[in-house]
Amino acid sequence: MNKIYEHQLEDLSLGSVFLATGGGGDPYLPMLLTRQVLKEFGPVTLIKVDDIDDNAHVVPVGAVGAPTVSLELLPSIEEASATLAAYEQATGNQVDVVASFEVGGGNSLLPIMAAAAKGVPVIDGDGMGRALPEAQMMTYAIAGAKPTPAVARDYAGNTARFDTADTSTYERHIRSFAMAAGGMITAAEHPMTGAFIKKAIIPGTLSFAIRLGETLRKHRGNAENLLPHLQDTFANSVYGTCRLLYTGKVTDKATSIIGGYDVGSVTINAFDHQQVAMQIAIKNEYLIARIGDEVVATVPDLIVLCDYETGTPINAERLKYGQRVAVFAVGCPQFYRSEAALKAVSPRAFGFDLDYLPLQA
Repeated sequence: MNKIYEHQLEDLSLGSVFLATGGGGDPYLPMLLTRQVLKEFGPVTLIKVDDIDDNAHVVPVGAVGAPTVSLELLPSIEEASATLAAYEQATGNQVDVVASFEVGGGNSLLPIMAAAAKGVPVIDGDGMGRALPEAQMMTYAIAGAKPTPAVARDYAGNTARFDTADTSTYERHIRSFAMAAGGMITAAEHPMTGAFIKKAIIPGTLSFAIRLGETLRKHRGNAENLLPHLQDTFANSVYGTCRLLYTGKVTDKATSIIGGYDVGSVTINAFDHQQVAMQIAIKNEYLIARIGDEVVATVPDLIVLCDYETGTPINAERLKYGQRVAVFAVGCPQFYRSEAALKAVSPRAFGFDLDYLPLQA
């Protein structure tokens, strides 16, 4: 077992924003809050999934809602731990280990806060290996975990318990609660045994996010010069190919909060104005990248926008007109290439009339 210390949070935040493919929520304030929690309770234990007791009661914790809302409806320092406590009170089950929804932005930090305050380990892994907008897209759900009993808590401390037959139904109900509560809530859901989560998690992603953040920090600068360092980092991971797809300036961005998600698109024009513009479809995350009529990357592979001059990854809600950006693509974890997973996360699951296009080396 390892620990996560205060000094690692900046690298974790940076790496998790890259892996979040635009979603997961801005990590800056959650990072500051997590720093305060670790100062009070000490470093949190980061446990490898294979070291979890088979009978342990494992509960993932994270935020649900439209990431844009998180810039205004700010989290509090006790939000994650209070949600975990509300889950224990509502279900009568003691949480032994905390897991992450996604290794994405702010959602990579909430489980650390909850685990530190409760004094239990957090798993080195998550339920997506990136960020995705809907509960049924998590590896936990795809592997067959029931979403409920689940408990959600809003910014005012109101809680709601959910008991549904399947995760698609749960997603509709939890999203409705999030919308009624101002657009963002914290949830504890998909309870699992230690034995079950061993077959249902993307392993090693929190420690990898720290390593990735260290790469981004140490080699901060021009995105094209950063590429070989990213490729070296991703080569020994659960991911795969890392490619630089496009560089240019944001010339249009249009998103709206629809059904509790940030939905829209961004257009990027090449610096030399010779290449056809790139368009990226957004639903919390960057989902489909096209250059003209050619599809060059699709979900579940990772599409990542970074500042061209610094290599700093950019959340979709932070993307603005005139920004100079680089568009990277990274192969998804093998779990998401299975037939069962692609039913939940392929472009068609998002309403696009096209099949998954695996990223080519």
